[in-house]
Amino acid sequence: MRYEVTVKPGSKKSEVKIDSENIVIRTTKRAHDGEANAAVVELLAKHFRVSKGSIKILRGEKSHKKVVEIS
Repeated sequence: MRYEVTVKPGSKKSEVKIDSENIVIRTTKRAHDGEANAAVVELLAKHFRVSKGSIKILRGEKSHKKVVEIS
C-alpha cells in the first residue's frame, strides 16, 4: 500500500498522526545524513506493526513530502 507522508523533522517529540487524508510524521531527528528518513521508517514500522524492511521510501528522499510503500 502506498501513502503520501509529510515529515516535520526537528520536532520536540516523535509521533505519527493520521487523519482522513494525510499522514504527518513529526520526528526529533534532523534532516541531515538521512537521520529523518531513518526515523520515518522506524516510526511507520512501529505504528503499522511491520518490520522496517517492509517500508520503502519511493519518492521524496530529500523532501518533506514523501511517498512510502508498506508491504
